[in-house]
Amino acid sequence: MEHTRLRRFDRARPLVILAGAMLLLSACGSTTTTGTADAKTATSAADMGGMSALVTAAKAEGKLNVIALPPNWCDYGDAISAFTAKYGIAVNSENPNGSSQQEVDAINQNAGTSTAPDVVDVGLKVAVSNTSVFAPYKVTTWGDIPGSLKESTGLWYSDYGGFMAIGYDSSKVPGGTINSVQDLLGSGFKSKVALAGDPTQSNQALNGVILASVANGGSLDDVSKGVDFFHQLKVAGNFVPVIGTSATVKAGQTPVLFQWDYNSLTHVKDVSTWKVFVPTNATIFGSYAQAISKTAPHPAAARLWEEFIYSDAGQNIYLKGACRPVRQSVMKTAGTIDTTALSALPAVTGTPLYPTQAQQVAAGTYVSAHWSAAIG
Repeated sequence: MEHTRLRRFDRARPLVILAGAMLLLSACGSTTTTGTADAKTATSAADMGGMSALVTAAKAEGKLNVIALPPNWCDYGDAISAFTAKYGIAVNSENPNGSSQQEVDAINQNAGTSTAPDVVDVGLKVAVSNTSVFAPYKVTTWGDIPGSLKESTGLWYSDYGGFMAIGYDSSKVPGGTINSVQDLLGSGFKSKVALAGDPTQSNQALNGVILASVANGGSLDDVSKGVDFFHQLKVAGNFVPVIGTSATVKAGQTPVLFQWDYNSLTHVKDVSTWKVFVPTNATIFGSYAQAISKTAPHPAAARLWEEFIYSDAGQNIYLKGACRPVRQSVMKTAGTIDTTALSALPAVTGTPLYPTQAQQVAAGTYVSAHWSAAIG
């Protein structure tokens, strides 16, 4: 995720090809068995003997299990199709509207089965809190990812980001516009305001609460005012206690929705009067992270998937989905970025705020302890 920024990127370091890796590949039995065995502990493509060996092993597995990847989210539908077209590997996508925590729960609940998730795409709070179920792996473009946006051994690493926004159907709000977060407390917003998830489990929803807190005098270190704000919405009868999705937006059930800007933009195709508002006094940037399950049933395909989405092609697919790819700055300098997609990113006029890993975890802990009492 970049955006106007991701601070300065580390310079890419050349991969060191491990001596004897190719000998190991040829010394074992079949290519399929060898590739799978090596893949379980491979921490880089070099450990597999290089990208060609990784591709061979992944093709032999022939499958990849992903979870909680809606097709419209960062253009994941095209990413999956492109991966299958390039490598001939079938992708099984489960629970597309699941939360970050549900992704990790699926790893734990389905460990040892062929249907368990191979990879996850989760918020930083969940990534930092669940490293025990991830396998370390560093993609070839590892050096392009800022140190602050990756776990040093490769247990997780950010892939894209965006800004928290308030999307709304302009035909259903007073005056046809929203100018501040406080507007949502007005009588014209009865049963209209929703979150795109449960903030005790969903990274997207948690950042909606963080936005509300900052906009109401809180800070990245104090999410309490965000919880208080949603309590006020509930008391006023303005909060809709359902998870906002494309379906609820299309049906008019959630005409005002806290959501990442790139996800909110997708609603325009169903609701022509949909607008996206990023508050200038609460411009919250958030990133997601990739991780490989240490019990992945398809460990080679899992690692190849990461190599694909961190390649120029994969990062540009994110960009076409209005997500700010983590390698954006490096690709822009190198001239490999999709300039048309880059120019189409939503304008951000406020001063961006970047919650740290520690702030995300602390905010999540507070919300988990107080959300139920606030919302009922």
